[in-house]
Amino acid sequence: MPLAQTPSAVRGFAFGLGAFGLWAIHDVVIKSLGPVMPVWQMMFFLNLFWLPCIVVLLIIDTEPGSLRPVNPRLLMLRSVLSICVSLPIFFAFTQLKLAETYSILFSTPLWITALSMPLLGERVGPRRWAAVIVGFIGVLIVLRPGLSPIAIGHVSAMIGAFFAAVVFLIMRRLGRDERTGVLMLYPVLTNLLILPFFLIFLGFEPMTLPNLGATALMAFLGFAGTVCIITAYRYADAAMVAPSQYSQILWATGFGILLFGETPGWNVALGGLIIVGSGAYITWREHQLSKRP
Repeated sequence: MPLAQTPSAVRGFAFGLGAFGLWAIHDVVIKSLGPVMPVWQMMFFLNLFWLPCIVVLLIIDTEPGSLRPVNPRLLMLRSVLSICVSLPIFFAFTQLKLAETYSILFSTPLWITALSMPLLGERVGPRRWAAVIVGFIGVLIVLRPGLSPIAIGHVSAMIGAFFAAVVFLIMRRLGRDERTGVLMLYPVLTNLLILPFFLIFLGFEPMTLPNLGATALMAFLGFAGTVCIITAYRYADAAMVAPSQYSQILWATGFGILLFGETPGWNVALGGLIIVGSGAYITWREHQLSKRP
């Protein structure tokens, strides 16, 4: 069936699958570069390669408005927090198995629901609170505290998931007023201003041409994934697009086995399934509530 004749919701879900597939390969590159490059160096070159892509996007953008932010303080907070999201998540990918990292990162919707009441004043009903509790039980199954050591990679993944939820809630406020180009440009500029201090004081590893090419590939994959997810949400609502995120656990398992010789343990499989189920229920429940008058 031609794309133009495909139902809108199906197109949205398909673009969502494409976005998360591209991001999964992006994360494989992070893991591959982990032994030869610190994560702040990866992030610096990622943002450096992103900048011209965003400039091109702004040039061809037909959305009315200027580059002056409507909510400068909130946008600056979102931009600074983007580093608090990326640094621990990048580090977690270099330390943990892919499937294990994703299982913990999938707790982000749980954090979003738990934080939406104190940060945004939104009402969270008993069903979603129950889903949050069940989801965090899944996180405990993945981590198995007391039975297996909790490594710094596990802590980093949880910190990344928490800050990703905070950024998402900020984006809920910003997305109503700010242009897409503004939302993408300022975090990149902030990263390029702050990350050089990490390079100066924490270290810089000399880069071979293949490693430089890998960071460029990572930037392209991340940017292409972002374009796909923006397109997905133009075709379909969150209830249709958001579940496509969980396809990453399949990518992670496959890439982990084929490229890194990783086999997820039973606790990761069971805990990940519980976390995915809880997150999917929360997404469905919020969609149902949004349709109420």
